[in-house]
Amino acid sequence: MITKLSSDEISLRKLNVDDLLPLWHIAYGQKDPEWMRWNGPYFNDPVYTWEEFQQLSINYLDNDFRYGVFVHEQLIGIVSAYYEDGELQKWLEIGIVLYDEGIWGKNIGTRAMKIWINHLFEMNDLPHIGFTTWSGNLGMIRLGQKIGMTEEGRVRKVRFWQNQYWDSVKYGILREEWSD
Repeated sequence: MITKLSSDEISLRKLNVDDLLPLWHIAYGQKDPEWMRWNGPYFNDPVYTWEEFQQLSINYLDNDFRYGVFVHEQLIGIVSAYYEDGELQKWLEIGIVLYDEGIWGKNIGTRAMKIWINHLFEMNDLPHIGFTTWSGNLGMIRLGQKIGMTEEGRVRKVRFWQNQYWDSVKYGILREEWSD
């Protein structure tokens, strides 16, 4: 089974115990992390202490649907997938978080997402892969457009954040449309 996927200096692989502390540091080791303002900020997800994060670590280890994103072997983020339809397992949603805003806008997320989608289409016999974001997350919207995804749906003014309503936006791609 493939455990490491790569293209140029970017690689994806399953996380191991040695990755947990570095992951916590980049994700939660700072006060008010910038990435949380873009990754569904209306959910008000907590900033975990190291102790709290260790309790959640079982969700990160040896997980077929959560890989670390590495640049030159340095952990910078994660990609994920989950079944929107639960046990039926026919509707796959994906995500990506790059924790250091200093690397945003450098095409790293786009390249990592291409690797991830290739892997998921190879590992799953599904006709569609997609993601959902909000209209304020222009970086994620651009990522979807750059990798050839189609805006498949928009629910207007349902995400409330910073005293403003935003749209929920759905992007997706069919297997036959995917070409990397």
